[in-house]
Amino acid sequence: MKKLLNSLFVLSEDVYLALVNENIVVLRENETIGRFPLHTLESILCFSYKGASPALMGACVERGILLSMFTPRGKYLCSVTGEMQGNVLLRREQFRQADIQSKRCDMARNFLFGKIWNSKVVLDRAVRDHPQRVDVNRLSRASAALKNTLMQLSEIHDVDSMRGLEGNAARRYFDCFDQLVLHHVDEFAFKGRSRRPPLDRINAVLSFVYTLLAHDCRAALQGVGLDPFVGFLHADRSGRISLALDLMEELRPILADRFVLTLINTKVLHPKQFDVKENGAVYLDESGRKTVLASWQDRKREQIMHPFLKEKIEWGLVPHVQALLLARSLRGDLDGYPPFLWR
Repeated sequence: MKKLLNSLFVLSEDVYLALVNENIVVLRENETIGRFPLHTLESILCFSYKGASPALMGACVERGILLSMFTPRGKYLCSVTGEMQGNVLLRREQFRQADIQSKRCDMARNFLFGKIWNSKVVLDRAVRDHPQRVDVNRLSRASAALKNTLMQLSEIHDVDSMRGLEGNAARRYFDCFDQLVLHHVDEFAFKGRSRRPPLDRINAVLSFVYTLLAHDCRAALQGVGLDPFVGFLHADRSGRISLALDLMEELRPILADRFVLTLINTKVLHPKQFDVKENGAVYLDESGRKTVLASWQDRKREQIMHPFLKEKIEWGLVPHVQALLLARSLRGDLDGYPPFLWR
């Protein structure tokens, strides 16, 4: 089993990353303000405009450490990766199946089944755990609608139609997402999903955490030798990590959405940790980003029972396990891809 290593998050906008011996050195105006051993890291997420030295980039490539660059507000810019790992025959099989309509539909259906199932679980758990604090009827109706969508999904054999079905399911899910917020209800009011830019505090946190999850899914796919740019559900587009977006769909509700709700409902994240712009855009401030990232690392260390493997693993290893199961299904070792179905 893969060992869960650390991720280094660099949040200061005015620092530069360099390599000294086997260490990452964080510099501000030639002054060293941090030093981290390379061998303890599996990824680096840099939210600084100044970037990193070519020597550090080369060292990350050699060691398989994914170095990704973001704007301070969390917009993804680029990644530094080395040669693709794994068997070229696996990637050829991935490309071949992505071009076969029936294979593509089967894979897309499994990704979406996992997403809709887990969305339903999030709503059902709220009803079970907080029946006195949520609108039980409203959540139950949405859960029933998602259950009906799962049954419809098995009858569809066209990816475009599946996307339409998923869009309707996502609207039903997010239409009652505000019911899941139990503290600071006014400050964390939610009226629907908004992306570019996020227009409220919840959307700001969701977008930031989705970026982190996409990074982890990309690293997981590259780790097993799959091409993160060639997907089944998401259409091919230059620069889009389609397969990583496919993989993260089933993990959004139970890994990202529940994490965001926990931050709010346990008052770990405060309404004052946001910047509200004149155009209505809302972003996490530096304090908010630090809070989210620290909690994200803690969440990734929590252990769970994997529903398919029936083994205890850390949350942070779930993308890696799912990527491995995906590779095995493409090779024909499994009858089909088993999505992560939380209970």
